[in-house]
Amino acid sequence: MSIENPDPGTWNGLFWIIQLFISINAVAKSFLQESRNRMLYYQSITSPVNFILAKLLFNSVLMLVMSALSFILFALFMNYPVERSAVFIGLVFLGGWSLSLVFTFLAAIAAKAQQNAAIMAILGFPIIIPQLLMLMKVSGTVFDASAAIPVVNIVLLLTSNLLVILLSVILFPFLWKD
Repeated sequence: MSIENPDPGTWNGLFWIIQLFISINAVAKSFLQESRNRMLYYQSITSPVNFILAKLLFNSVLMLVMSALSFILFALFMNYPVERSAVFIGLVFLGGWSLSLVFTFLAAIAAKAQQNAAIMAILGFPIIIPQLLMLMKVSGTVFDASAAIPVVNIVLLLTSNLLVILLSVILFPFLWKD
């Protein structure tokens, strides 16, 4: 807000960096606040695949709400340079979903390692930085009405989301047994 009227590149970068930290703070609590007794209870009532899919779904919805809220606040408090709002809103939801999936899986790993959210952030940055850069590149095209939207990058983001879900379903049962 101290910049008042940032150029579109700065606005875009600030938005996605804030999204990153919102995701880390919102999703980290999903596993790290669960006590050992509660995890034993969950193990007695459900399978690991159902549990991780439920966590992924809950955190995805939570992050979609947080993304919408941050987008509204960004548009209200800062100059709104977006030319194609519908495309940007779709990218905000895709980016929020991507961030929530990655950090949910990393929170599960960090919780089983009995570490705090710091290990989740340390593990997550090498994984999330390419996604974040791709989101910034794709969303950078919405500030110019004549720029072509790189559909290949959107497909890559969707594919990476599906891979994270697949990895979660395959690998979480091994964490669950511990």
